Amino acid sequence: MTSIYKSSQAQQDVRRGCLDRIARWAIPCTRREIATSAGRTSTLTAGPESDSRSPCVVLLPGTNMGAAQCLAAAEVLARVRRVTVVDLPGQPGLSTQQRPRSRRMDWYGRWLGEVLAQIGKGPVVLVGHSLGGAVALAGGSPRVIGRVILSSAGVTRLKVTIPVMAATLPWLLRPSVPRAARLLRHMSDPGHVPSSDLCVWMDLVARSCRTSLSPSPLPSAVLDQRRRQPILAVVGGGDPFLPPETLVPAPRRRLGTKRRVMDGAGHLLLEEKPDEVCTLVEEFCAGLRQH
Repeated sequence: MTSIYKSSQAQQDVRRGCLDRIARWAIPCTRREIATSAGRTSTLTAGPESDSRSPCVVLLPGTNMGAAQCLAAAEVLARVRRVTVVDLPGQPGLSTQQRPRSRRMDWYGRWLGEVLAQIGKGPVVLVGHSLGGAVALAGGSPRVIGRVILSSAGVTRLKVTIPVMAATLPWLLRPSVPRAARLLRHMSDPGHVPSSDLCVWMDLVARSCRTSLSPSPLPSAVLDQRRRQPILAVVGGGDPFLPPETLVPAPRRRLGTKRRVMDGAGHLLLEEKPDEVCTLVEEFCAGLRQH
């Protein structure tokens, strides 16, 4: 096992930044930490109580993100539905710092099953962004009735373009808020301006954390199991890692589902288009009730 953080002070800095951001959130919420075999896991829950027929949403953030960076989307979801945002272990945030050296997605899949067994009751729709999408696909639980995967890893290999790499290296080697903003602009649609909070966060991540690579595509046997349940795959029209013109066929081929392309968005769908994403999630949940 290895730690995501460069030092204990770095971990404290990240934790303080997340807790401060959540404390400033105007939405009534409950944060708790639960025990899993992977370590302590932080969850943040908001929205009305779910009944036995209406699924709650469990939101799994992407690489370098946690619940504190998904509050805009969580707020929209919480207006109509119970939502729990879970910080992934081994990622910057409020969960355990440790991550495995090998078989990472098997490890995340087991962890997710343990988390779902301890939060709430009734049916669950998993919503995962990027790395969180791969985790949503890796995890099996009898509570899960559907999955929405956003700019998701785990289905096909993510592409790293030369401009993104050219922005990533200075951000890692000489962190600053402007360099973080430059990287985020390359990850977003050209018309989107990254929020100042996210730029400050990504600067903190570069200063405090070791790099975390995206996972390889999940084994066909795992994806074949997921085909048995409804899946909605969404990608931004300007996503540099998953360009629609070349990677749209992957979900149909490997998961038996079409991929929806969201115009005016890049890779950071939860940051760029929280209202539109949440509308798709709500439509997906409503469709499940009709079956």
